[in-house]
Amino acid sequence: MNTVVERELELRLVLSPEHSIPVPARLEYRTQDPFAVHVAFHIGTDFPVHWTFARELLVEGVFRPCGHGDVRIWPTKVDKRNVIFVALTSPDGNALLEMPSAAVAAWVERTLRLVPPGTETERLCIDDALAELLAPLPADDLWMSDPWQSDETQDGEV
Repeated sequence: MNTVVERELELRLVLSPEHSIPVPARLEYRTQDPFAVHVAFHIGTDFPVHWTFARELLVEGVFRPCGHGDVRIWPTKVDKRNVIFVALTSPDGNALLEMPSAAVAAWVERTLRLVPPGTETERLCIDDALAELLAPLPADDLWMSDPWQSDETQDGEV
């Protein structure tokens, strides 16, 4: 069974230290993909921009700086408000997003209650997926059979 935990938020895209713009976003966590967090940024186009990264980054980023490379997360204060900054880097550019700390922390807590840390692999159903992947198909019989007729006849027949 797949359970989804979603949260609509208004983030801020930081353009400069003095200027940011609102960006509606949706956080999504799926129990069938238990290691990942999915974020859809609605930027005024027909299709949202999607990012997926490790849930562990967001869990840790609520409390302390973490991440490197494409995704970095850290908590801080802006105008006496607790916020979380998320820095995203891609070949198409960079973005610095400000998230409301309390809302993100509450959402993360919901995901942790649903799938506690250390139990993620139990949700992956790896054995079932491997069994399905390795199950023989009807066409496999063709590969198992000898493609060449035997030149030998049975019981000495010519």
